[in-house]
Amino acid sequence: MATTTELQDRPRVLVVGGGYVGLYVALKLQKKIANAGGIVTLVDPLPYMTYQPFLPEVAGGNIEARHAVVSHRQHLKQTELIQGRVTSIDHANRTAVVAPADGGANIEVPYFDVVLAAGAITRTFPIKGLADKGIGLKTIEEAVALRNKLLERIEVASTMTDPAERARALTFVVVGGGFAGIECITEMEDLARAAVRNNPRVKQEEIRFVLVEAMGRIMPEVTASQAEWVVEHLRSRGIEVLLNTSLDNAEGSLRLINLPDKSLAQDFEADTLVWTAGVQANPMVRSTDFPLEPRGRVRVLPDLRIGGDEGIVDNAWAAGDIAAVPDLTGKGLPDGTCVPNAQHALRQAKRLAKNLWASRWDKQLKDYKHKNLGAVAGFGEWKGVANINLLGRIGLKGPLAWLAHRGYHGMAMPTFERKFRVVLNWVIAFFAGRDTTQLLDLDNPRGAFVAAATPAPKPAAAAAPAADATPVAGAPGSAEKTKVDPKEAVTANAK
Repeated sequence: MATTTELQDRPRVLVVGGGYVGLYVALKLQKKIANAGGIVTLVDPLPYMTYQPFLPEVAGGNIEARHAVVSHRQHLKQTELIQGRVTSIDHANRTAVVAPADGGANIEVPYFDVVLAAGAITRTFPIKGLADKGIGLKTIEEAVALRNKLLERIEVASTMTDPAERARALTFVVVGGGFAGIECITEMEDLARAAVRNNPRVKQEEIRFVLVEAMGRIMPEVTASQAEWVVEHLRSRGIEVLLNTSLDNAEGSLRLINLPDKSLAQDFEADTLVWTAGVQANPMVRSTDFPLEPRGRVRVLPDLRIGGDEGIVDNAWAAGDIAAVPDLTGKGLPDGTCVPNAQHALRQAKRLAKNLWASRWDKQLKDYKHKNLGAVAGFGEWKGVANINLLGRIGLKGPLAWLAHRGYHGMAMPTFERKFRVVLNWVIAFFAGRDTTQLLDLDNPRGAFVAAATPAPKPAAAAAPAADATPVAGAPGSAEKTKVDPKEAVTANAK
């Protein structure tokens, strides 16, 4: 049963999710709503927003993990924060049920307006062994774990003598040839090179990187010629690029098949499997009474109000990956909706906040229409590709594209405080190099203390001789007793 908790008794704008959309909606509305006598309430299981375009650089050791996230508590001073998950929404009665992150009793939260901004989660397929062996690149925790695992595998492999075990430890596979997958594998490859330079027991040619992509090309956001150049660039760095290839089985060894005939492509063992093959709308929307489209996203109008076949849903808004926002430029997905990326999410959030505030005063709402600024991707230090749409399309490769990548994302990172920290990371890395320090036992931080606080086991007592054993004179443990003169014993000890 849902219970009540200490919530402010004021007209509430409930923001579900604290990612790109949730953070910016709260930032733009918190002061205005508070001055009007209301309150913005943000619900998210995490106390921070993750800037996902920086996850590959976190995995590659160029950005400190904490600097790629934005604290809700630090930057949303006038927002009511609840750390938990929205499990259901009854919009007819304007209430949402929240399951607190600490596992306590559910909280029933009343609201006046609701903003769905729960984003997306990793999309997977029913591939045997994937859940046990794979790791995604959607959270800051995954990025940190991936970085530590790569460094740990190289260090452990350096002392292995079995060729098969050594090859398995030094093989790294990334499934998915979109922006996330390409940036992930290139940053990992750069990090591996730096780690190998510091370890004389491992040679660079022993490290194996494999990129698996089911389509016939990679990175659909760039031109075909640029995509071909990226493949050539990856292969020049020793990365195997397998197009029209799919992961069929991850139990034991990795079984890759050719598409579309599903014939065997390769079969090999690898300790590291990264899955970046797409995202899907957060399934929490299925526990609401809002209209959904076939892909599981909330149906919205161009002005970001939720609406379906029965018309507009009053006081309900959505944006970002969880919403099917119409792309009025005609350059979106085949179904006519916006591509789920950070660029759209940030700009939709700002338009949503303006429209929600305008609706309070019965002002005209504006549709979301955004000119695509292009696409930028970094492939490790001084390497990248970019399409910049300013005065026509400008295609860049190499160092200039890498600088454009860092320049755009450095500016897009929310809040000046976080921008400053990220840029400072880059400056330090420029002079001091990539950080290849491995952090151990993050999943078991109490291990060393528990070992120190646990008494060592007492030595096992010597076993008594068998009853029927025949004693041997002078032998250790002999049952034979010899009389010794005390004076002789003292003399012998003195000697």
